[in-house]
Amino acid sequence: MIHYIIEFFISMVPLVELRGAIPYAIGFDCNKIAAYIIAIIGNMLPVPFIYFFARKILLWGKDKKYIGKFFTWCLNKGEKSGQKLQSKSEKGLFIALMLFVGIPLPGTGAWTGTLAASLLDIDFKKSIIAVLLGVIIAGVIMWLASVGVFGAIGAIFAPNQ
Repeated sequence: MIHYIIEFFISMVPLVELRGAIPYAIGFDCNKIAAYIIAIIGNMLPVPFIYFFARKILLWGKDKKYIGKFFTWCLNKGEKSGQKLQSKSEKGLFIALMLFVGIPLPGTGAWTGTLAASLLDIDFKKSIIAVLLGVIIAGVIMWLASVGVFGAIGAIFAPNQ
């Protein structure tokens, strides 16, 4: 039970999110379906708060003595991600946001995607749905990687040695 609680909190941590939570839970031999669901719920819990409050907090803190550099970095990361999404998407901003969140690479995920959506003033409902679908996709990818599916596929197609 404790591993599920820890996994839940890991999935809420920026930059780690479910990309770290799912491997953690599966590494402790937790139920694989439960691990997937808990990671998605934990990853999505902060999303509405990020959408509505992150920009305001970051703008407030960007010129503060101790937190200013970090807050400025977060704002720049969100703006850069948002501009990247806009430039590559044209009319498909929803799909671009979903894929940005869904491809489990460093610096992509629900936190960054939601911050970018907030900075771009994308509709709340559309943003949440795109981020949720992206989190589901990232969860599937991380789940498959954690249970060894990609390793098994690689072993099947690897040349005999």
